[in-house]
Amino acid sequence: MEKYSMLFDTHVHLDRLPAEMDPISEVAQARRVGIGHFLVPGVDPRDWHALLSMVESIPGTLAAPGTHPLASASWNSEFAAVLEEMLSRESVAAVGEIGLDGSPGMPAAAVQEQVLREQLGIAIAADLPVVLHCRKATGRLLEILRQESAHRVGGIWHGFSGSLETARAAMGLGFGLAFGGPLTWPGARRAPQVLQALPADWIVLESDAPDLAPSPFRGQTNRPSYLGVIAEQVGFLRHWSPQTTARITTANALRLLRLGTE
Repeated sequence: MEKYSMLFDTHVHLDRLPAEMDPISEVAQARRVGIGHFLVPGVDPRDWHALLSMVESIPGTLAAPGTHPLASASWNSEFAAVLEEMLSRESVAAVGEIGLDGSPGMPAAAVQEQVLREQLGIAIAADLPVVLHCRKATGRLLEILRQESAHRVGGIWHGFSGSLETARAAMGLGFGLAFGGPLTWPGARRAPQVLQALPADWIVLESDAPDLAPSPFRGQTNRPSYLGVIAEQVGFLRHWSPQTTARITTANALRLLRLGTE
């Protein structure tokens, strides 16, 4: 694996690693292979305080508290007020991961949509970007993003696996496209083709650890340090050197999250 210079992992669940994986040690290992920035998204509002405590204790990490579609039934006005308060903290860079998920067993679509709309409104009021989750609900998500004027804050579309047409619609709303482990899997077709066709300034990287480990670690627990494997595949597909891959994708993440420059 190449050693990179300050890659940005735009989606890593450091607070949800297996018990045997210490977040501080995992970040240290990732730093040794050149990963210098980590955005940790929320999932369940009941875990937000622990999430913020974690990122505030690990240099180079930032939080994106939010309610994942799978936890949308937990959302209430008290959590909305907590989220509004948290967004003023320096350790918070975005609202996430929020969105829609049409997978079997998820909360009702109407519940998900209400929670998504409310969180978009909170993010827009705070002028912070959002981190999107989308599965089997692309058309409806794009429709809601347009209705709620999400272009005012933009952000990152996590785990992007859609078509080039969807990518263009997302970019038009100010969302960068994050590529992770599935890009490296044998048999991957659409994601590599879309990545190769995108404008360079909308591509970002994510590990999604502890999930979706890249090849050759597929099926194992994903680690933050494996982001370097994803970066290698992006560089291969785009014909970029390791230095170019790091420079472009990190600059994109910093811009989309409004974090300035390195």
